[in-house]
Formats: sequence, structure tokens, C-alpha cells
Amino acid sequence: MPFIPPKIDKHFYTIGEVAAMFEVNPSLIRFWTKEFECIKPTTNKKGNRLYTEENINQVRLVYHLVKERGMTLKGAKTKISQNPDDAFHEHEIVKRLTKIKTLLTEIKEEL
Repeated sequence: MPFIPPKIDKHFYTIGEVAAMFEVNPSLIRFWTKEFECIKPTTNKKGNRLYTEENINQVRLVYHLVKERGMTLKGAKTKISQNPDDAFHEHEIVKRLTKIKTLLTEIKEEL
């Protein structure tokens, strides 16, 4: 029986890894960390920022509002501060609809 290594989920991601996830520069992630109070990464003794899954979800929300929807930073801050649950819920809906659209496009091409 072959050995199957267990899937190891990371608990912390570096700023470079987070930037690579969103295909942006680490300086933009650093800027958003300073601008948006909801993004609070932990730091190690060296001062390196370490992002958890929750932090990455907050960065994903900011990315969606600023980069995908074209909101200003002030508008995104207002949207998140007024009702963060609604903003995150809207983002999840858009993400799901995008997946459905991609799936339907693939089915259409196969037909």
C-alpha cells in the first residue's frame, strides 16, 4: 500500500504568500493592512506579518471591493464598517455566481 502524505493546512501565511494569492505586490497588502482595521495579522519576534485564514478572507473582501468592483478606499472602508457581514455575504454570492457562470460557459462550449 503506497504512503499518502497527509494534507497539511497552514495556520499562518507570510505577506509574500498572501500577495501571490491575489497576484499583487506585497506593498499593497501592507498598505491595506494599515488602512483597514479589520485586517490584523499577527507578528513574530522579527516583526514579520503572519496572516491567518480569517485575515486572508478580509484581504479577499477588500480586494473584491477595491479591485473587482472599483470602489474607492473610502467607499470600501465605509461599506465594511457599516455592515461587515453584509459585505462579506455579497462577496460570497458574487464568488459563487462567477463559478456557476464558468461552469455554464464550459458546458456551452462542449455542446
